[in-house]
Amino acid sequence: MKKTLYTVFAAALLTACGSGQLIQDPQTRQSVEAGVEARSVWLPELPAGITPQEKEGLQFLYAYMPVSDVADYPTELYLSNVRASLKAEAEMPWGGTVPNDLFLHYVLPVRINNENLDTSRVTFYDELKERVKGLSMADAILEVNHWCHEKVIYTPSDGRTLSPSACVRNAQGRCGEESTFTVAALRAVGIPARQVYTPRWAHTDDNHAWVEAWADGKWYYFGACEPEPVLDMGWFDGPSKRGMLMHTKVFGNYVGDEEVISQTPLYTEINVTHNYAPVATATIAVKDTAGAPVPEAQLDFGIYNYAEFYPAVRKKADRNGTTTMTAGLGDMLVWATNGTDFGYGKLSFGKQDTLTIVLNRRGGTGETYSVDLDIVPPAEGKTENRVTPEQRAANNMRMAQEDSIRNAYVASWMTKADAFALAQKIGADTTKVWNVISTSRGNWAAIAQFLTDAAAQGQLDVAFDLLDVVSTKDLQDTPAAVLADHLNGAAPYKEAPYFKEYILNPRVGTELLVPYRAAMASEPSTIEEIIAKAKAVQLADSLNPSRIPMSATGVQKLNMGDKAGRDRYFIAMARSKGIPARYEPVTGRLQYYDLSATCGTEAWKNVDFDGELAALAAARVPRGTLTVNYTPSKHNDDPKYYSHFTVAKLKGGRYSTIELSNPDADMGAAGSLSAIFARPVELEEGDYMLVSGTRMANGTVLSEVKFFTVEAGKQTTLDMTMREDDDAVQVIGTMNPEAKFVPQGASEPQSILATTGRGYFVLALLEAKKEPTNHALRDIAALKSELEQWNRGLVFLFGSEEQLAAFNASEFGELPKTITYGVDKSGEVSAMLGQSLELNNMNDLPVFVVADTFGRVVFVSQGYRIGMGEQMMKVIRSL
Repeated sequence: MKKTLYTVFAAALLTACGSGQLIQDPQTRQSVEAGVEARSVWLPELPAGITPQEKEGLQFLYAYMPVSDVADYPTELYLSNVRASLKAEAEMPWGGTVPNDLFLHYVLPVRINNENLDTSRVTFYDELKERVKGLSMADAILEVNHWCHEKVIYTPSDGRTLSPSACVRNAQGRCGEESTFTVAALRAVGIPARQVYTPRWAHTDDNHAWVEAWADGKWYYFGACEPEPVLDMGWFDGPSKRGMLMHTKVFGNYVGDEEVISQTPLYTEINVTHNYAPVATATIAVKDTAGAPVPEAQLDFGIYNYAEFYPAVRKKADRNGTTTMTAGLGDMLVWATNGTDFGYGKLSFGKQDTLTIVLNRRGGTGETYSVDLDIVPPAEGKTENRVTPEQRAANNMRMAQEDSIRNAYVASWMTKADAFALAQKIGADTTKVWNVISTSRGNWAAIAQFLTDAAAQGQLDVAFDLLDVVSTKDLQDTPAAVLADHLNGAAPYKEAPYFKEYILNPRVGTELLVPYRAAMASEPSTIEEIIAKAKAVQLADSLNPSRIPMSATGVQKLNMGDKAGRDRYFIAMARSKGIPARYEPVTGRLQYYDLSATCGTEAWKNVDFDGELAALAAARVPRGTLTVNYTPSKHNDDPKYYSHFTVAKLKGGRYSTIELSNPDADMGAAGSLSAIFARPVELEEGDYMLVSGTRMANGTVLSEVKFFTVEAGKQTTLDMTMREDDDAVQVIGTMNPEAKFVPQGASEPQSILATTGRGYFVLALLEAKKEPTNHALRDIAALKSELEQWNRGLVFLFGSEEQLAAFNASEFGELPKTITYGVDKSGEVSAMLGQSLELNNMNDLPVFVVADTFGRVVFVSQGYRIGMGEQMMKVIRSL
């Protein structure tokens, strides 16, 4: 029946005519028809009584959405968004000026990245329609961003992306969530919008996301929830001019005039680097050792970041063995392979028009050799200030008003006193209740209801265990009913082994938590039947190329999903029946706990759905050991994994970074070289690559790439070098610039970055009336004019209000006017610096740090140090 309905409608798409068509381009209509036909067996039926345009809108979405979205969200959600999009097109003054292809790809789609979906578009439109009434399209974009800032402010968090509504409810989000939320708000009023993403900066170990919106024939950029007085302006103006790659993913089979990086059946990846930075195009030719072209060779374009050459773009050569790439004017490592042989070369965009890579390497040779690579990022570019002082002042005033609106909303959440009253009412520990209520932010009412209901059922102990084992973000967007499903479904098994971690815990990966326990009631109860049921799931990895997390109930509904969804379904079934199940923390292998295992036998059993473990066991891959020696240098006494070095293994002509850490070491030191190689590390035999790199303050990386082999039953010993340049300033550590303190005269905490603005800054921890601090401040006073001319923020913090009150700046002559004084009231800044910079004694003050927007530290001084000021200034002069 479904197939008949979809076939009839697909034919209608091709024969429909008239101005009422939603899909106007014949090629697009054919693509939608093909997508619908290919999915007809498992797509839901369309609701009765909808209009032809609503049908076309739903068909466009269903033709390209990942299988997870079909399984996890009802048709009603998509229909409400389609109706909201059509309403905005009809009612907004620019609705008739937006080209049809932009409307389909940049207004109609619900999904923006990997966020949890919702019907926020409906409520956003109701709030925004009057605010943008009478505005030009460009001014409406600015206004929407002001509204977004009124709702949400930046806060770092984990990798799961909250829905736009959840961001508003919690009044915060990381850059990926802010940009997703802002794109949703712009689309709500019919403005084409897209999230722009740099997968890796070239000049620092970080990434970022922001927004582009279309108005009157042009794409404009801006920082999400960070309104500026004009468009094409943001704090990332400078970094983006140094970008090697900035891209966006467009829903569906998009055919535009922008460079396509890659095309999948569900989305098109577009290169937008030219919107931000000077770019150059290079041609890469891949040849074998005889000089013949290698047709369809696979190429990785690697940006050095987090001590690895991250494959930011993967392309396939044409039948002549060539491809092209457009990127910012810096260096990438280009890797090419035919699946067995490989070759590589550094490509300097703007300096090289062509690069020839010869596949003259392969595994199994036992060869050990090193290659030094100086990886230079694009140069800093000038940023244009197109804002008058009057515009800046007016914008700052607006932002302050928006802050007050958002802060008033936050202040309406449950107070500590009310949380204590709730705790007393339900007979719970007051501190426990306040901790979960305060962490839950805008979701506090759901958490309070959940605790109240759990207390009434006599399950408060299990309820707190549940709230303890889920993530912070789960507390902020999980409804009470979902938590109750997991509490009630798991409580009967609370005496089972690993109950809290692997039965009660509903979280597996980065999926949205759903009430799967009740849904699993009809599933089999024995582990053998559960394994068989999960194994019968139809795998469809190709239908989820972005790896959107699919819920267990979604897999159950369609009996189809990708491998991760299938595994999640197995874990959900097992845990729902009181059987501990997990991904093993070190190897990541899927396991269950054999409740019938006798004493002395291994109770955790691997689950091998695809025969991979059996094949591995049959192959009996021999293992050897690796030791890496390192002589401490003056700048780096103990390199860190993913900061200074990584190890990668060769497979299929490509090297992939492996995980290395020492679980027995303290958390902060677990990834240090000395901890990892405290004893020889066991590795499978094969070919490996050790990448190390020293990041200089200008962004250049001095890298050494060492290729080596691990032989069965033998130890491989390497000497690692951190290359250095004594004539250049280098990055010596990282810190969190979002750490908060209380500025002098303020009542609310504020982040370091919000105080200093973007760029380099000085952070100091001081102790009033103590000679080491006094000595350092006299150094600072002597450098007053030079520091003021530098015109960057200086944040000087004391450990308490009493310390700050005891400080008398006049004792030191004239200190720079660029200093902001404050109190590290909670000790957050001190603890952060101690951990991230591995400072042994945070009572040894003063501490001075020079760092930048991205938390890259280029100078640290602790305790009494003669000439500290001049040493710090020498670094600043070199930046």
